[in-house]
Formats: sequence, structure tokens, C-alpha cells
Amino acid sequence: MTDFLMGIAFFLIIEGLVYALAPLVLVEMAKRLSHIPEQQLRLFGLVSVAAGVGVVWIMRG
Repeated sequence: MTDFLMGIAFFLIIEGLVYALAPLVLVEMAKRLSHIPEQQLRLFGLVSVAAGVGVVWIMRG
């Protein structure tokens, strides 16, 4: 449970930094998201999940 909460904390830190340091970049990116096909977004999400699981697996192993 501690690892899970640590992961949530790091996620919040990174998200907060993006909003604090580059809010205009975030707004521009949000505008462009509507032009990206759903299938491409889904694939990117799945690749991100797999990469995250891989990194955790390597670090825990």
C-alpha cells in the first residue's frame, strides 16, 4: 500500500509541476488532443501503461 501511495504522490507532484511551470503549453496541448484519432490516443495510453509496468518490474526485481 505504501508503494501505491508513493506512486500517487509522484503523479500529483509531476502534474502539479506541469500546471505551475507551463500552463500555456498544457492548454495548447489540450486544444490539439481533439484532432488526434481516438485509436492513436488509446494506443499511446496502452504503451504508457506497459512502459510504466516494465519500469516498476525492473526496479522491484
